[in-house]
Amino acid sequence: MAEQKIGRNKTVHVTYTILDERGNVFEQYDMPIGYVHGANSGLFEKIEAALEGRVAGDKVEVTLTPQEGFGPHHSDLTFTDDVENVPPEFRRIGAEVEFENDKGEAMKFFVTKIENGKLTVDSNHPMAGQTVTFIVTVVSIKDATQEEIAKGRPGDESMPSLH
Repeated sequence: MAEQKIGRNKTVHVTYTILDERGNVFEQYDMPIGYVHGANSGLFEKIEAALEGRVAGDKVEVTLTPQEGFGPHHSDLTFTDDVENVPPEFRRIGAEVEFENDKGEAMKFFVTKIENGKLTVDSNHPMAGQTVTFIVTVVSIKDATQEEIAKGRPGDESMPSLH
């Protein structure tokens, strides 16, 4: 039987590492994560294109500009205030805070900096504004079911998806 190649409507499982601009590991997944190739899975287009025609065991390295990846950093999504104005439970780096505007729309922010009596929250993706590199290894490939194609991800809901 011929080895399966990545193509439209194939369920693909990969592992990956994301490197920031300095080459430091930002995120790493060693457990296989699945998507359905060519089925609007939400996978970055440049990564999906690089995986086209690959087989299990192949590794690709893809560099994404901010426009191709996590987008530009929007300074209007970053706010700084006196740390004393922030409830104690949010006075730590990485704390998640949800704010609601006057229209009732909620937005998540993360505490990104605390220094000189000031606390900064940011709603940008942590990699926004950065050129990043994905190192992706193909673990498995199989024909997708109709349900998987419709959802853009594998039917095994216990596995996280790559998006």
